[in-house]
Amino acid sequence: MIDTILFDLDGTLLHFSQDDFINAYFTELGKVFVGLGMDAGPSVKAVWAGTKAMIKNDGSRSNSERFWADFAEYTGLAENRLKAVEAACDAFYVNEFNKVKSMMIPNDVPKRLVHALAVKGYKLVLATNPLFPACAVETRLNWIGLESRDFILVTHYTNSTFCKPNPGYYREVFKKTGSVPEKCLMAGNNPVEDMSAGALGAETFLVTDCLENETNADITAFRRGTLAELEEYLVALPDIN
Repeated sequence: MIDTILFDLDGTLLHFSQDDFINAYFTELGKVFVGLGMDAGPSVKAVWAGTKAMIKNDGSRSNSERFWADFAEYTGLAENRLKAVEAACDAFYVNEFNKVKSMMIPNDVPKRLVHALAVKGYKLVLATNPLFPACAVETRLNWIGLESRDFILVTHYTNSTFCKPNPGYYREVFKKTGSVPEKCLMAGNNPVEDMSAGALGAETFLVTDCLENETNADITAFRRGTLAELEEYLVALPDIN
């Protein structure tokens, strides 16, 4: 019997055009680097380099450590300068990042669904790919009327040492939450990153509103549907209180 629900965030609970979101995000983030006296173009490229390093992380250090090490290597910044950039980025995610909210497609399902499942007694995990700091995840949650405290675990780049689709990411989540994979359901919009939880024994649901399938993976074997259909499926599950 399922007792834990894992939700992806971007494209699953939070709906937007990925291209529009990324363009708006990097436009605003680039301004932070300019404000620090850095060139926006190379700095954004350094962010991409750090992101790729996190995706390849092997569990030996946190994703945040991996990111900033590669960012420093790419930019040549000294330690004290790097800390100033990190602090400026954190401040950005709390403030100016909210301008990107305009890219969001409004949807009232996420807040209603999460609260309904909490009442039913399910453990809830925000299993977003841990490529951002906690403050950036919190800001995006606020856009859909939710908070970190609505979940027993929210993955971010400081508390994670793997990224999706590495099975190490899901093992880390299961260990931290004390969950048995066979009693978990992972809901996400990417058949590679999110549905890979199924290989460890978790039930899966592919959310199709903002489907991300860059590799054209075959999705016919997955239970799938819109976020509204996911809501219908989950609220029909028995209470476990």
